[in-house]
Amino acid sequence: MGCGTDRFRPPAPYARRARRYPAGMTAAPTPPPLALTMGEPAGIGAEIAAMAWRRLRAGGPCFFLIDDADRLAALPEAPPIARIAAPEEAAAVFARALPVLHRPLSHPVVPGLPDPAHAPAVLAAIAEATRFAMAGRAAAVVTNPIQKASLTAAGFRHPGHTEYLAELTGGGPPVMMLACEGLRSVPVTIHEPLAQAIARLSTELILSVARPTAAALVRDFGIERPRLAIAGLNPHAGEAGTLGMEDIRIVAPAIDALRAEGLAATGPWPPDTMFTPAARKTYDVAICMYHDQALIPVKTIDMAGGVNVTLNLPIVRTSPDHGTALDLAGTGRADPSSLIAALRLAAQIAAHRAMAKEPACASR
Repeated sequence: MGCGTDRFRPPAPYARRARRYPAGMTAAPTPPPLALTMGEPAGIGAEIAAMAWRRLRAGGPCFFLIDDADRLAALPEAPPIARIAAPEEAAAVFARALPVLHRPLSHPVVPGLPDPAHAPAVLAAIAEATRFAMAGRAAAVVTNPIQKASLTAAGFRHPGHTEYLAELTGGGPPVMMLACEGLRSVPVTIHEPLAQAIARLSTELILSVARPTAAALVRDFGIERPRLAIAGLNPHAGEAGTLGMEDIRIVAPAIDALRAEGLAATGPWPPDTMFTPAARKTYDVAICMYHDQALIPVKTIDMAGGVNVTLNLPIVRTSPDHGTALDLAGTGRADPSSLIAALRLAAQIAAHRAMAKEPACASR
């Protein structure tokens, strides 16, 4: 299933749905490679990309990196690099070298010291990867972390990757999911002060996040009837109104509306008990009311292996669940685990989407 190799296994739900093809038909072709962006050049992106390639080169998934090949070659433990001219060339070289679409930087890179002069190249890599995915030449976009302050200083007007990708793709309002082994969580409000997030919370806002999340679990994760656990806002989910009325006035009506639409939604769940191991077995995703309510459990369970997934886009996009780690850049101490998890999950989601698009084939 992997690009250039048959040793990468598809996710179990995908494998269970494998089809038998009539005489004269063959199995689906090898999927396109994943497009990995450079991220902040002064951060750990190049180092973890090299580490991820070493870990994945034998079994996939196959990916190519959009970056400056010369700076990659200058890394203390540089991998063998294959300069490619197009994504289609990645599969042939992936087992022996890291495929790189060479996009030279205009200024030298100093590890740990972001330079706004690199912003055009950082953004161009994201835009190019997105174009490849939109054209079907890349199975997914996996983004290395960016330094938002550096981009903002150069005139970037978006809060981050997610909003920029929504503009590039023309997709619906993006939804952020954090995923690790045993938990998927989605915040309704994201990067805003807590007081502002609570003031903005509404039944319709919860629905605008929960509905595309449920659709994505079907399309991207192969879950036929996803179970949504809706978190309460207040301690004990408001304790029947004694600890706040928001759970009665705002959250509960959203759950009722989801149920009326045929979705398996439960709650409001007390936020302090819904993330225990026993509770997590009873649902497929936690819909949380604000940023930290969603992210703290994922990062506590698996900080190294968490993945950021953008839902409700026409392309597949994942990212490591960490920042640029400027303090680790150039030290050789960066951990590639989250990037590896992001690459693997991107390939799995792309496989689910490809399977959903396949026409039904009669069994022999």
